[in-house]
Amino acid sequence: MEINRLLESLSGVQSPSGSEAKMKNFIIEYVRANAQKWKVKPQIIHGDAFQDCLILVFGKPEIAAFAHMDTTGFTVRYQDQLVPIGGPEIAGGEVLVGEDGFGEVECTLVLDEQHQVRYKFGRAIHSGTSLVYKSNFSEDQKYFTSPYLDNRIGILNLLKVAEDMESGALVFSCWEEHGGGSVPYLVKYLYEQYRISKILISDITWITDGVQLERGVVISHRDKNIPRKAFVGKVTQLAELHNIPYQIEVEAYGSSDAGEIQQSPYPIDWCFIGSPIENVHTDHEKISKKDVESMISFYKVLMKTL
Repeated sequence: MEINRLLESLSGVQSPSGSEAKMKNFIIEYVRANAQKWKVKPQIIHGDAFQDCLILVFGKPEIAAFAHMDTTGFTVRYQDQLVPIGGPEIAGGEVLVGEDGFGEVECTLVLDEQHQVRYKFGRAIHSGTSLVYKSNFSEDQKYFTSPYLDNRIGILNLLKVAEDMESGALVFSCWEEHGGGSVPYLVKYLYEQYRISKILISDITWITDGVQLERGVVISHRDKNIPRKAFVGKVTQLAELHNIPYQIEVEAYGSSDAGEIQQSPYPIDWCFIGSPIENVHTDHEKISKKDVESMISFYKVLMKTL
Protein backbone atom coordinates (compact mmCIF):
# COMPACT_ATOMS: atom_id res chain seq x y z
CA MET A 1 0.00 0.00 0.00
CA GLU A 2 1.24 3.50 -0.81
CA ILE A 3 2.45 5.58 2.12
CA ASN A 4 -0.30 8.20 1.81
CA ARG A 5 -3.10 5.63 1.63
CA LEU A 6 -1.74 3.66 4.56
CA LEU A 7 -1.25 6.78 6.67
CA GLU A 8 -4.80 7.96 5.96
CA SER A 9 -6.16 4.56 6.98
CA LEU A 10 -4.11 4.56 10.18
CA SER A 11 -5.26 8.08 11.01
CA GLY A 12 -8.88 6.97 10.90
CA VAL A 13 -8.46 4.31 13.58
CA GLN A 14 -9.51 5.45 17.06
CA SER A 15 -7.11 4.24 19.77
CA PRO A 16 -6.64 6.59 22.72
CA SER A 17 -4.60 5.29 25.66
CA GLY A 18 -6.43 2.34 27.21
CA SER A 19 -8.41 1.63 24.03
CA GLU A 20 -5.71 0.39 21.65
CA ALA A 21 -7.51 -2.82 20.60
CA LYS A 22 -8.86 -1.33 17.36
CA MET A 23 -5.36 -0.40 16.22
CA LYS A 24 -3.96 -3.78 17.21
CA ASN A 25 -6.66 -5.49 15.14
CA PHE A 26 -6.03 -3.13 12.20
CA ILE A 27 -2.34 -4.02 12.22
CA ILE A 28 -3.03 -7.76 12.44
CA GLU A 29 -5.42 -7.58 9.50
CA TYR A 30 -2.92 -5.48 7.53
CA VAL A 31 -0.12 -7.98 8.16
CA ARG A 32 -2.26 -10.96 7.18
CA ALA A 33 -3.34 -9.20 3.97
CA ASN A 34 0.15 -8.10 2.94
CA ALA A 35 2.75 -10.43 4.48
CA GLN A 36 2.74 -12.80 1.51
CA LYS A 37 4.46 -10.00 -0.47
CA TRP A 38 7.14 -9.41 2.18
CA LYS A 39 10.59 -10.95 2.19
CA VAL A 40 9.79 -12.94 5.36
CA LYS A 41 6.37 -13.72 6.80
CA PRO A 42 6.46 -12.81 10.51
CA GLN A 43 5.15 -14.64 13.53
CA ILE A 44 2.29 -12.60 15.03
CA ILE A 45 2.48 -12.62 18.83
CA HIS A 46 -0.47 -11.32 20.84
CA GLY A 47 -3.06 -12.50 23.34
CA ASP A 48 -4.04 -12.09 26.98
CA ALA A 49 -0.44 -12.16 28.21
CA PHE A 50 0.23 -9.08 26.07
CA GLN A 51 -3.07 -7.26 26.73
CA ASP A 52 -3.63 -5.06 23.61
CA CYS A 53 0.04 -5.07 22.54
CA LEU A 54 1.42 -6.83 19.49
CA ILE A 55 4.82 -8.19 18.41
CA LEU A 56 5.90 -9.24 14.90
CA VAL A 57 8.91 -11.55 14.94
CA PHE A 58 11.00 -12.07 11.80
CA GLY A 59 13.67 -14.80 11.59
CA LYS A 60 16.03 -14.89 14.59
CA PRO A 61 15.76 -11.38 16.02
CA GLU A 62 18.64 -9.55 17.68
CA ILE A 63 17.13 -6.06 17.48
CA ALA A 64 13.65 -4.62 18.03
CA ALA A 65 11.83 -1.41 17.11
CA PHE A 66 8.96 -0.04 19.20
CA ALA A 67 6.01 2.13 18.09
CA HIS A 68 3.21 3.07 20.47
CA MET A 69 -0.33 2.60 19.19
CA ASP A 70 -2.15 4.96 21.53
CA THR A 71 -3.06 8.62 21.11
CA THR A 72 -4.13 11.47 23.31
CA GLY A 73 -7.86 12.04 23.70
CA PHE A 74 -10.57 12.65 26.28
CA THR A 75 -12.69 10.66 28.73
CA VAL A 76 -16.28 11.72 29.38
CA ARG A 77 -16.71 12.46 33.09
CA TYR A 78 -20.12 13.63 34.37
CA GLN A 79 -22.70 15.95 32.81
CA ASP A 80 -20.73 17.55 29.92
CA GLN A 81 -17.27 17.37 31.48
CA LEU A 82 -14.19 15.93 29.76
CA VAL A 83 -10.94 14.68 31.28
CA PRO A 84 -7.86 14.75 29.01
CA ILE A 85 -6.02 11.54 28.12
CA GLY A 86 -2.33 12.35 27.94
CA GLY A 87 -1.58 15.94 27.02
CA PRO A 88 -3.77 17.16 24.15
CA GLU A 89 -3.26 20.81 23.15
CA ILE A 90 -6.73 22.31 23.39
CA ALA A 91 -7.92 25.44 21.58
CA GLY A 92 -11.69 24.91 21.71
CA GLY A 93 -13.97 24.13 18.80
CA GLU A 94 -12.30 20.84 17.86
CA VAL A 95 -14.59 18.04 16.66
CA LEU A 96 -14.46 14.87 18.78
CA VAL A 97 -15.74 11.42 17.90
CA GLY A 98 -16.34 8.14 19.69
CA GLU A 99 -19.07 5.67 20.54
CA ASP A 100 -21.16 4.93 23.63
CA GLY A 101 -24.09 2.64 24.41
CA PHE A 102 -26.48 4.81 22.40
CA GLY A 103 -24.33 4.82 19.25
CA GLU A 104 -21.77 6.97 17.48
CA VAL A 105 -20.82 10.35 18.89
CA GLU A 106 -19.63 13.46 17.06
CA CYS A 107 -19.46 16.47 19.35
CA THR A 108 -17.64 19.77 19.77
CA LEU A 109 -14.98 20.48 22.40
CA VAL A 110 -15.66 23.60 24.46
CA LEU A 111 -13.37 25.54 26.81
CA ASP A 112 -15.54 27.44 29.29
CA GLU A 113 -14.70 30.71 31.05
CA GLN A 114 -12.85 28.81 33.79
CA HIS A 115 -10.90 26.90 31.12
CA GLN A 116 -12.69 23.68 32.02
CA VAL A 117 -12.91 21.19 29.15
CA ARG A 118 -16.46 20.27 28.13
CA TYR A 119 -18.38 18.90 25.16
CA LYS A 120 -21.40 20.17 23.26
CA PHE A 121 -23.73 17.49 21.93
CA GLY A 122 -27.43 16.88 21.50
CA ARG A 123 -27.60 14.37 24.33
CA ALA A 124 -25.62 13.22 27.34
CA ILE A 125 -22.70 10.92 26.51
CA HIS A 126 -22.15 7.92 28.76
CA SER A 127 -19.56 8.52 31.48
CA GLY A 128 -16.33 6.67 30.74
CA THR A 129 -16.64 7.04 26.94
CA SER A 130 -13.35 7.80 25.18
CA LEU A 131 -13.32 10.56 22.56
CA VAL A 132 -10.66 11.54 20.04
CA TYR A 133 -10.16 14.21 17.40
CA LYS A 134 -12.14 13.52 14.25
CA SER A 135 -9.91 12.40 11.39
CA ASN A 136 -9.31 15.12 8.79
CA PHE A 137 -6.31 13.75 6.91
CA SER A 138 -4.97 15.89 4.06
CA GLU A 139 -1.80 16.18 2.01
CA ASP A 140 -0.10 18.44 -0.48
CA GLN A 141 3.12 18.09 -2.42
CA LYS A 142 5.34 18.47 0.66
CA TYR A 143 3.34 17.69 3.80
CA PHE A 144 0.83 15.43 5.52
CA THR A 145 -1.60 17.04 7.98
CA SER A 146 -3.83 15.08 10.36
CA PRO A 147 -4.67 14.45 13.97
CA TYR A 148 -2.56 11.74 15.57
CA LEU A 149 0.45 11.64 13.30
CA ASP A 150 1.81 10.98 16.79
CA ASN A 151 2.19 8.06 16.53
CA ARG A 152 0.64 6.90 13.26
CA ILE A 153 3.96 7.83 11.68
CA GLY A 154 5.81 5.43 13.98
CA ILE A 155 3.39 2.62 13.11
CA LEU A 156 3.57 3.44 9.38
CA ASN A 157 7.35 3.33 9.58
CA LEU A 158 7.42 -0.16 11.07
CA LEU A 159 4.86 -1.53 8.60
CA LYS A 160 6.94 -0.24 5.66
CA VAL A 161 10.18 -1.56 7.20
CA ALA A 162 8.46 -4.95 7.59
CA GLU A 163 8.36 -5.37 3.82
CA ASP A 164 12.12 -6.01 3.66
CA MET A 165 12.74 -7.47 7.12
CA GLU A 166 14.62 -10.74 7.40
CA SER A 167 15.36 -10.78 11.11
CA GLY A 168 14.15 -8.58 13.96
CA ALA A 169 11.11 -7.75 16.08
CA LEU A 170 8.57 -4.99 15.53
CA VAL A 171 6.70 -4.10 18.71
CA PHE A 172 3.45 -2.13 19.02
CA SER A 173 2.95 -0.86 22.57
CA CYS A 174 0.19 0.76 24.63
CA TRP A 175 -0.31 3.65 27.08
CA GLU A 176 2.72 5.71 26.03
CA GLU A 177 0.74 8.97 26.00
CA HIS A 178 -0.60 8.44 29.52
CA GLY A 179 2.27 7.22 31.67
CA GLY A 180 3.21 3.93 30.04
CA GLY A 181 2.88 0.48 31.57
CA SER A 182 3.14 -2.06 28.75
CA VAL A 183 6.85 -1.68 27.93
CA PRO A 184 8.25 -3.52 30.99
CA TYR A 185 6.57 -6.83 30.17
CA LEU A 186 7.32 -6.44 26.45
CA VAL A 187 11.01 -5.88 27.18
CA LYS A 188 11.02 -8.84 29.57
CA TYR A 189 9.57 -11.09 26.87
CA LEU A 190 12.00 -9.91 24.19
CA TYR A 191 15.06 -10.29 26.37
CA GLU A 192 14.16 -13.61 27.94
CA GLN A 193 12.91 -15.22 24.73
CA TYR A 194 15.40 -13.80 22.21
CA ARG A 195 18.13 -12.02 24.23
CA ILE A 196 17.34 -8.82 22.34
CA SER A 197 19.59 -6.06 23.71
CA LYS A 198 19.12 -3.32 21.08
CA ILE A 199 15.90 -1.33 20.73
CA LEU A 200 14.94 1.60 18.49
CA ILE A 201 12.03 3.92 19.28
CA SER A 202 9.89 4.66 16.21
CA ASP A 203 8.01 7.79 17.22
CA ILE A 204 7.71 11.50 16.44
CA THR A 205 9.38 14.46 18.09
CA TRP A 206 8.62 18.17 18.48
CA ILE A 207 9.81 21.10 16.41
CA THR A 208 12.34 23.09 18.46
CA ASP A 209 15.05 25.67 17.81
CA GLY A 210 17.34 22.78 16.82
CA VAL A 211 14.89 20.48 15.01
CA GLN A 212 12.93 21.61 11.94
CA LEU A 213 10.74 20.19 9.18
CA GLU A 214 12.38 18.96 5.95
CA ARG A 215 15.84 18.44 7.43
CA GLY A 216 15.65 14.67 7.79
CA VAL A 217 15.03 12.05 10.44
CA VAL A 218 15.86 12.97 14.04
CA ILE A 219 18.42 11.02 16.08
CA SER A 220 17.89 11.94 19.72
CA HIS A 221 21.03 12.09 21.84
CA ARG A 222 18.90 12.70 24.93
CA ASP A 223 15.63 13.98 26.34
CA LYS A 224 14.67 13.43 29.98
CA ASN A 225 16.43 10.09 29.56
CA ILE A 226 20.00 9.59 28.36
CA PRO A 227 20.88 6.59 26.16
CA ARG A 228 24.35 5.05 26.12
CA LYS A 229 26.56 7.31 24.04
CA ALA A 230 28.47 4.48 22.38
CA PHE A 231 25.24 3.05 20.97
CA VAL A 232 23.90 6.39 19.74
CA GLY A 233 27.31 7.00 18.15
CA LYS A 234 26.94 3.79 16.09
CA VAL A 235 23.49 4.91 14.95
CA THR A 236 24.79 8.31 13.87
CA GLN A 237 27.75 6.76 12.03
CA LEU A 238 25.36 4.58 10.02
CA ALA A 239 23.37 7.65 8.98
CA GLU A 240 26.59 9.23 7.71
CA LEU A 241 27.73 6.04 5.98
CA HIS A 242 24.43 5.58 4.13
CA ASN A 243 23.90 9.28 3.31
CA ILE A 244 20.67 9.51 5.31
CA PRO A 245 19.54 13.12 5.91
CA TYR A 246 19.37 13.50 9.70
CA GLN A 247 19.17 15.96 12.59
CA ILE A 248 20.52 15.60 16.12
CA GLU A 249 18.17 16.32 19.00
CA VAL A 250 19.34 17.34 22.48
CA GLU A 251 16.58 18.18 24.96
CA ALA A 252 16.18 18.29 28.73
CA TYR A 253 12.53 17.25 28.83
CA GLY A 254 10.14 14.83 27.19
CA SER A 255 10.14 11.07 27.08
CA SER A 256 8.87 8.05 25.19
CA ASP A 257 8.75 4.27 25.54
CA ALA A 258 12.52 4.57 25.99
CA GLY A 259 12.07 5.77 29.57
CA GLU A 260 10.68 2.41 30.67
CA ILE A 261 13.30 0.54 28.66
CA GLN A 262 16.10 2.38 30.46
CA GLN A 263 14.56 1.62 33.85
CA SER A 264 14.21 -2.09 33.09
CA PRO A 265 16.51 -4.63 34.80
CA TYR A 266 17.89 -5.72 31.42
CA PRO A 267 21.12 -4.50 29.71
CA ILE A 268 19.43 -2.95 26.68
CA ASP A 269 20.78 -0.17 24.47
CA TRP A 270 18.20 2.12 22.94
CA CYS A 271 17.91 5.14 20.67
CA PHE A 272 14.94 7.35 19.78
CA ILE A 273 14.81 7.89 16.01
CA GLY A 274 11.81 9.67 14.51
CA SER A 275 10.37 12.45 12.39
CA PRO A 276 9.69 16.00 13.61
CA ILE A 277 6.10 17.24 13.72
CA GLU A 278 4.56 20.68 13.92
CA ASN A 279 1.49 21.34 16.11
CA VAL A 280 1.95 18.17 18.18
CA HIS A 281 -1.09 16.90 20.12
CA THR A 282 -3.50 19.14 18.19
CA ASP A 283 -6.09 18.14 15.59
CA HIS A 284 -3.81 19.44 12.80
CA GLU A 285 -0.38 17.90 13.25
CA LYS A 286 1.92 18.46 10.27
CA ILE A 287 4.87 16.45 8.97
CA SER A 288 7.21 16.63 5.99
CA LYS A 289 7.00 13.80 3.44
CA LYS A 290 10.75 14.14 2.98
CA ASP A 291 11.32 13.45 6.69
CA VAL A 292 9.02 10.42 6.63
CA GLU A 293 10.93 8.96 3.67
CA SER A 294 14.21 9.61 5.48
CA MET A 295 12.90 7.82 8.58
CA ILE A 296 11.77 4.73 6.68
CA SER A 297 15.03 4.50 4.73
CA PHE A 298 17.10 4.80 7.90
CA TYR A 299 15.16 2.16 9.80
CA LYS A 300 15.59 -0.28 6.92
CA VAL A 301 19.35 0.22 7.22
CA LEU A 302 19.41 0.00 11.01
CA MET A 303 17.30 -3.15 11.31
CA LYS A 304 19.68 -4.93 8.94
CA THR A 305 23.07 -3.61 10.02
CA LEU A 306 23.04 -2.23 13.57
